[in-house]
Amino acid sequence: MQRREARELLLSALYRCEFIPATLDEVFEDTDPADQREYIETVFNGIRDRQPEIDHMLGEKTVGWKFERLALLDRNILRIGVYELLYFDDVPPEVALDQAVELAKKFGTEQARKFINGILDRIWKEHREPASS
Repeated sequence: MQRREARELLLSALYRCEFIPATLDEVFEDTDPADQREYIETVFNGIRDRQPEIDHMLGEKTVGWKFERLALLDRNILRIGVYELLYFDDVPPEVALDQAVELAKKFGTEQARKFINGILDRIWKEHREPASS
């Protein structure tokens, strides 16, 4: 399984948990993530552990929109993007941004990808370490 497919499975798992509490083992019943299992588990558990912090951060950036009113898919794409940008060193920031936009292109509307790109870009610029002089 490629990392892109793993992100889609991760998005599906997070989306499912919006409605029904589910374990990753239940999510993996129909799909074997093979070599991406560790990535999915790490990011899924990391997002769940930091969800209040991530959601607060996102809520501060969704000017004119209440975070709770965002489409569930968009919220979870943003959560994956923030987690990969700020807490998961295995993914370069440019890749995290690009992959979040790709998820939005595939599963969201035209406006969703621009919105997600703008929110994640602002969060990344705000939280990245300053360049050394």
